[in-house]
Amino acid sequence: MKKTLAIIAGASLLFSISCSRDEDVLSSIQKENVVLNAQDSDAFLTIEEINAVISKTLSEKGTFSWDDVPTNVLWSASVHGREMITVGYGSQGESFREGKDSRLEGIQNDVLTTVAASEQQTRNELKYISDDVLNVIDVHVTTLETIKDLKAMSNIRYLEPNGYSYFTSGPNATVSSQGRSSSGCDMSGATLNTNDYRTVAPGSLVSWTFDNHNITQAWSQSTGAGVTIGVIDTGISPNQPLLSPGNSGFGDGYSINNRTVEKYGTYIDSPWWWSNNLDGPNDRCGHGTSMTATATAPRNNNNKPVGVAYDANLVSYRGTADVLLNDYHERKGVSNALRALGDRNDVKIISMSIGYLWTIGNVRDAVRYAHNRGKLIFAAGGTSTTITNAYPVIFPASMSEAIAVTGVTDASSYKRCDTCHSGPQIEFTIIMERDNNRDRTSAVLGFYGGDNDYVGGSSVATATTAGIAALVWAKYPSWTRDQVLNRMRQSSDLYGNTSNAFGYGNIDANQAVQ
Repeated sequence: MKKTLAIIAGASLLFSISCSRDEDVLSSIQKENVVLNAQDSDAFLTIEEINAVISKTLSEKGTFSWDDVPTNVLWSASVHGREMITVGYGSQGESFREGKDSRLEGIQNDVLTTVAASEQQTRNELKYISDDVLNVIDVHVTTLETIKDLKAMSNIRYLEPNGYSYFTSGPNATVSSQGRSSSGCDMSGATLNTNDYRTVAPGSLVSWTFDNHNITQAWSQSTGAGVTIGVIDTGISPNQPLLSPGNSGFGDGYSINNRTVEKYGTYIDSPWWWSNNLDGPNDRCGHGTSMTATATAPRNNNNKPVGVAYDANLVSYRGTADVLLNDYHERKGVSNALRALGDRNDVKIISMSIGYLWTIGNVRDAVRYAHNRGKLIFAAGGTSTTITNAYPVIFPASMSEAIAVTGVTDASSYKRCDTCHSGPQIEFTIIMERDNNRDRTSAVLGFYGGDNDYVGGSSVATATTAGIAALVWAKYPSWTRDQVLNRMRQSSDLYGNTSNAFGYGNIDANQAVQ
């Protein structure tokens, strides 16, 4: 059976949180010395020294921000990260612009002029990528003076080494390991336990998890018709015909035959941060296929698991190679996908079962842009190992503009799944794991035609919640985002007595569509 699909996978990712792993990084004394030296020095730091700074901050504060590190740490990480810094400019909170803005264009020009002068280059020689909506520039840097000059500028919201991808690889990282984690990826199928599904007309399998949220009862009122869900993940498998554009399987059986599925790609698989060679919309991981299937798989007679909103339209963006946003192109890909979905009037819901340990500036800016455009954004609270899941709710679920979701077991009282994160940012929970068997999770459509599978963690909880939101919005198409969200809250188990760990708790989909 498939294990939990992880948003944060492996103890090596969160080695900083487990005291027993300190010897795998640096001794406590060594780490203390590295941090002290970083504060008092213009020295260029090694990857191990940078990771020690990050590790110490995470272990002490539970969070990390590049805003809080000394200038030479930021410079060192930028150089290790393919000699690139991401500059968020404008006034604080000014994440994007609605149209032409001469003031912001002037700030952007000042940033590029400053970098060119510090790097002793002409503007024409400078490598950079500027966003035409988000107030963000990615620019080539090599010197400490460049970072110092940028930090001295007014109207700089943040500086981040978005190409630094080594922390998740542990203390012995090499260049070849940068940006490759394969977290949450699994394309193998599974044989479903007969107790983990039941069959409904005309021959679809309903996951046992659906019945804990009265999803099949809700189908008498709404099936998601007319609502479009945007999923930002690793794409859709080209080998799964029931999720393929132009294939009658997506609109087969009880699913309406005129609903649509669209596939796009914003991820770039390249060692060069300035590359613009898109890698396509097809899933090469398995995670995105599982998430899109959970939300929208058709209800037909193929004897395969059905999705929550089996009549909803689907727009899939392959914005990342896996669930962990540790690579520049993954961060840029997700940011661009959010922008694109934000611009679509037909997309009402965005589901993101992906994330990272700390805030990523350009992704945060893009979340705010999509939220400003009226999108209801669901994000996974975090999935990791049983050792490291004490870590707080991850980014972007930690943002106020996103609705954080996590997974719980079918125990008689609230108990998070073995690998799920919880915390005060969580709004909803989904029952997705047998309390006595962590391998018995949600039953979903597989990566290959003919396959079934299991998928767990806060990932599947998020996709399930997005599907329930589509049921509500389809029943009440004139409602605003806030009205839909309030109905979901009012239909949840802990409404009126919210939990600091589980928010409003388990959603009753049938109650939500009444």
